[in-house]
Amino acid sequence: MSTLDLFAQDDPYRFTFAPDLWYNDVDGIRVGVRTLGEVEGTFKDGPHRLDAGIWIGTWLPELPVSYFLSFTEPIKAFSDYGNEGSIQLISSIRTGYSQHRIQFNKRWQSGFYEYNYRELSVFFSKEKMFDSEYRPYKILWQGEWKSLVGAEFKWSATPEIGQFFARASINQDIDNQTENFTVGTLELLQKIELNDKFKLRLRIFGGLASEKTAPEYLFLTSMSSPQDWLNKGVSRAKGTVPTPLLEAGSFQVGGGANLRGYLNRDINMLNSVKNSDVRVLFPLYKSMLAFNTEIEFPNPINQAIKNVAIVGDLAELRTYLFADAGIGNDFTVIQDPDQAAFPDILPPVVSDIPEGTLLLDAGIGFQLSVNIPDYLGKDRGFFIRYDVPFWLSDPSGSESNFAFRQLIGLGAIISF
Repeated sequence: MSTLDLFAQDDPYRFTFAPDLWYNDVDGIRVGVRTLGEVEGTFKDGPHRLDAGIWIGTWLPELPVSYFLSFTEPIKAFSDYGNEGSIQLISSIRTGYSQHRIQFNKRWQSGFYEYNYRELSVFFSKEKMFDSEYRPYKILWQGEWKSLVGAEFKWSATPEIGQFFARASINQDIDNQTENFTVGTLELLQKIELNDKFKLRLRIFGGLASEKTAPEYLFLTSMSSPQDWLNKGVSRAKGTVPTPLLEAGSFQVGGGANLRGYLNRDINMLNSVKNSDVRVLFPLYKSMLAFNTEIEFPNPINQAIKNVAIVGDLAELRTYLFADAGIGNDFTVIQDPDQAAFPDILPPVVSDIPEGTLLLDAGIGFQLSVNIPDYLGKDRGFFIRYDVPFWLSDPSGSESNFAFRQLIGLGAIISF
């Protein structure tokens, strides 16, 4: 880590640098550097805030250099103590995706308690997936420019029963070169402290998309929408998670409806369409409603971790029983873009999933969380889940309702 101090109008401005390494199957090892820039003495709340990075792919692909840049400037007319209004500029070209956004943010927070706040963001963005080789499943993407106008509202509170969080978003494509679409989502999270050992976590997810919505914004049964994969470093590009692990249905990108017991079915269907020369009717839904619940119970291993100096402050092992329920409507016709178009068919693997079927699963899970700040002071916390959905209401083919199934997930479904 290194720092560089600059002075402008008597205010010291500091850049802090840190190395950064990633891997994917197109770039090879992406070697880069990240930097944070801010006025000295502030911490993510001062003027002229910069978050940027630049990388080069060691396999020297067609576009070997990639970057990310975010610059945030508070607006005094919309800001007071704890209630900042700001303008944010974001530009990024990396892993085959180009995004350029201008965004207005407004946050309302009472006092110093960071878990009680409301936040509104309104934005305009130009985006395009320009290189499908980075996508694990290119059939879930289209390659046209999108001109998106959107808004997101977040609300975090701490009522007496436990922490609450809500997120609502809407995106409207207004590009005059493509068929426009609208997509909206709603997510509600609630933690209930039953006693000092048991916790109940509840989640509701809903999503609704218009007829011509780009496939990357539609909804899967077991995972987040493909567009959301770009928000996580491990799922941003093919190969960061080993491709055999992903194609075996053993790795879940959490989010969306998150019916984790149906991951293997979703992946098997994606694998059946991949490299196929036909168009297929696929359960990539235009509407989705889901409910997830977890009951956390104590375990001796976590207590042992807590008794270890330093490690106990950074790591936690949760154990929980879970149940998921969800229903989706309006399948989507998709096709591998590298193959020729043929008449629509419905593969046997899809035929046993009628639209509007209520799908249920249940099982037991383990989640290891580790939170270690990086060189730039950012929380580099991660959650690794091992879930065993031993019961499904609607198993595939001759599979039993009760069976041993397992998956690894990165990211918490309900993080608090």
